[in-house]
Amino acid sequence: MKLARFGPLGAERPALVDAAGRLRDASAIVDDITVDAISALRAIDPEVLPLVPDGARRGVPYTGIGKFLAIGLNYRDHAAESNLPIPTEPILFSKAITCLAGPNDPVILPRGSRHSDWEMEVGIVIGKRAKYVSEADALDHVAGYVLVNDLSERFDQHQRAGTWDKGKGHDGFGPVGPWLVTRDELGDASGLAMHLALNGETMQAGNTDDMIFGMAELVAYVSRFCTLMPGDLIATGTPAGVGGARKPEPRFLADGDVLSLRVDGLGQQQYPIRGAR
Repeated sequence: MKLARFGPLGAERPALVDAAGRLRDASAIVDDITVDAISALRAIDPEVLPLVPDGARRGVPYTGIGKFLAIGLNYRDHAAESNLPIPTEPILFSKAITCLAGPNDPVILPRGSRHSDWEMEVGIVIGKRAKYVSEADALDHVAGYVLVNDLSERFDQHQRAGTWDKGKGHDGFGPVGPWLVTRDELGDASGLAMHLALNGETMQAGNTDDMIFGMAELVAYVSRFCTLMPGDLIATGTPAGVGGARKPEPRFLADGDVLSLRVDGLGQQQYPIRGAR
């Protein structure tokens, strides 16, 4: 099952995705898309619901994200291009909730930014409380998966004192969606092809099979350090091809650029890049 939200920012409405990829208005059944609403929607045939008008804005596909966590350097080729050792355990950081954005919303660069970069990722959506869960039981705590772009201002991330979080949490630096795809469709999310293009040129082409730490291992690991609650989101790392690691010169985002990214089964994002206001 694929779930989505549509409408103006702050006034999104719930939707199901039909077999043709069209949005169907589910507001007569649930008030909004949350992980708790999944059970109420399972028995619904999307074809009986009214179609959402073409061109409607798509929002973050579910609400109730209490924590937005992320994993760094979780693909061997990305660690290699970054000239960093392969992690022996997951690198964990946080993104601000205020960075969340819809899958096609314009990305506004931070003031003074000259090093904003892209990171196409699969996000894990937590479905039920998880604390000290075993790897064997971890996927039972997963509601589904989403496409995430972990946008990053590299100067703020690496050159300013402190943690990576300074470069990760700028407004709009966490596009999510277009869909929340339930776990029964994707299992452990292995074998998913990933592709990102900048102005039509391929920058990233990877596969979730290349992750160092898999989905179950990540949920179990993170649950050792904080209690994961329904709706929490974990971005699971990016493959090689980020702009900051390009040779011979880095390539960062600028006003007028267009990013397009997709992951098998999770849909596609596309948005323009705009200069700081």
